[in-house]
Parts: sequence; structure tokens; C-alpha cells
Amino acid sequence: MMVRRRPIDMDWPFLGTEALESGAVNRYQLTTQYDAVFRNVYVPKGQALKPVDKAVAAWLWSGRRATAAGLSAAALHGSLWIDSRLPAELNQPSQHKTTGILLHSDELSDDEVCVARGMPATTPARTAFDLGRRRGLTTAVIRLDALMQATNIKPTDVEMLVERHRGARGIVQLREAVSLSDAGAESPQETRTRLVLTSAGLRPQRTQIEVFDNFGEFVARLDMGWDD
Repeated sequence: MMVRRRPIDMDWPFLGTEALESGAVNRYQLTTQYDAVFRNVYVPKGQALKPVDKAVAAWLWSGRRATAAGLSAAALHGSLWIDSRLPAELNQPSQHKTTGILLHSDELSDDEVCVARGMPATTPARTAFDLGRRRGLTTAVIRLDALMQATNIKPTDVEMLVERHRGARGIVQLREAVSLSDAGAESPQETRTRLVLTSAGLRPQRTQIEVFDNFGEFVARLDMGWDD
């Protein structure tokens, strides 16, 4: 009976050429125990990739030259609720397309790029600026809420970039999305509920409201509500 060996315990995603050169794997192990997600970028066979994994894999594919952007940057900054089926996103001058990676070629100022998990990524504010301009107001607000929850950026941080990049596509929606955003949302469902109430003229005054009894004991925490 043929026994299938477990993949060697090593960090992934990784570049196949580097793993071969270092002796971490041989060619047989590389082809039988790992899957190539992008050219020369490998993960253990059958491994499901999370958005952060895809971001790292795409960056390695770029030769460590690109900047993580969009949803990949959001994932690196800790945003939740990102669909794992969506492609990784990079910002780089070269537009050599590959399946599974969405490429952008936006001009980024030095203060719009930072280091996240050891790799260059658009700052939380620039990431919000990019995600909030994409078509679909509800989705934009959900993504802004998640990013604000993860990074503590404020609407004013995004508004500064709006002033810097006047005339950019999607600015009108971005302004509305920022005005509707709330860092207190802890799930897409909470965001959607808040938007439904808001559209009915009943925008909640506060989110994540702690309730105490007459003795000062904690009773519950409400997703959203009104002080009165």
C-alpha cells in the first residue's frame, strides 16, 4: 500500500525556486506535496487559502515588488468578512495579468503606503478610499465598517484623501459611504440593518451599547440604538 507523506513543515505560501535552492524541498516533494497557486508560488496540496494567504501569495508572485491593495490590503490590516473566493489585489506599474490576481496601477503617495505583516500595502485610509469608491453602496459601507473596526481609522482620515484626489472616479459614492459608516458594526448583518433603519429615517445614534441594571451590573450589549 502506498503511504502518502505529509508536506514538510514550512511556512507557506513560498516561492518554489527559493525552497529548492535552500534545500527545504526537492523537486519530487514540490510537485507531489504542494499546489502552485500562482507561477512559482506554492502552498500545501489541497490547502484552502484565506484572503491574507492570497495577498502574500500574490505579493510573492510579483517578485516582492508590488503593493497589496484593495481587499488584500484590507485583509492584511485585519478586516473580517472578506469573501475568500475573490481575487488577490496588487498595485504595480506592470499589468502582466494572471488568473486570481486583480492588478491596479494607481499612483500612490508615500504616505498612502505602509508595511502590513511584513509587506507593503496601502494604508488603512487609502484602502478605505479605494474600497468605498467601488460600485455598490451597501457593499462599500460594509467594507468601510469592517476596516474601521479593525484599524480604528476615522472618517476624517478618508476625507483627507477625498480632498487630495478630487475628481477621482466614485468620489460621490465614497462621500456617502463614509457618512454612513460606523466602526461599531461587528458584522455585515449589523451594517445592513443599520442602513435599512437609516434609509427609513431612523438612523441609530449609537452602536454597541452596554446596558446595566439598577445595581450597576452588566445586563447585555445592544448592537445599536437610541439614547432616549
